Amino acid sequence: MREDGVISLEVIAEVQRVRDAGHEVMLATGRSVSMTLSVLEKFQLTPQYVVCCNGAITLGRDIDAPGGYSRVAVDAFDPSEVLATIRETLGDVSYAVEDEEGFYRYTGSFPESALGISSEQVAFEELGAHLATRVVVISPEHQIEDFLSIVEKMGLHKVTYNVGWTAWLDIAPDGVNKATALERVREWLDIPRSRVIAVGDGRNDTDMLRWASVEGRGVAMG
Repeated sequence: MREDGVISLEVIAEVQRVRDAGHEVMLATGRSVSMTLSVLEKFQLTPQYVVCCNGAITLGRDIDAPGGYSRVAVDAFDPSEVLATIRETLGDVSYAVEDEEGFYRYTGSFPESALGISSEQVAFEELGAHLATRVVVISPEHQIEDFLSIVEKMGLHKVTYNVGWTAWLDIAPDGVNKATALERVREWLDIPRSRVIAVGDGRNDTDMLRWASVEGRGVAMG
């Protein structure tokens, strides 16, 4: 998928070909639930499970639920401590907290398509009042190399974090990532580790690719 959300017809056809050959094809993404479901529609996929929010939420097929999926596993955390730590260093940059229902509370400004329609601008103090599946921090004035250095020096504790291609920090509950969620799904589906293949192109895919390559195959694109 390109940055503008377009998926080529050739890619869609290949994904469907693999599915039609009898393989379980699923998404593991950093996107929120609502944004993930829209991607599934584009691919015309209906896998048994879907991993969202970098592993914090796993959806299961449910034909009676809106969008055809309901939450079967949710990992959440209290974001107040990490928000305070980041603010001490970065100050009034843009913050967003996604709750267990996929609703975003945010400060500052975000790209139009980043948070979806289920969002509300609030005061910074309100961000830490709800359990979170994800905290997002963006600082457009920082170059990515500087941003990476700053984040590493913060010493963030009790969370898992990834930095995107731009100055975009994505924070999940401690020990939660795409790999942990996919391992849970693999066990549910009773798929041998040797039959696993994962493909990704971002920093948030690193754990997933390492997990897949232990006995199966992890493929880094690009």
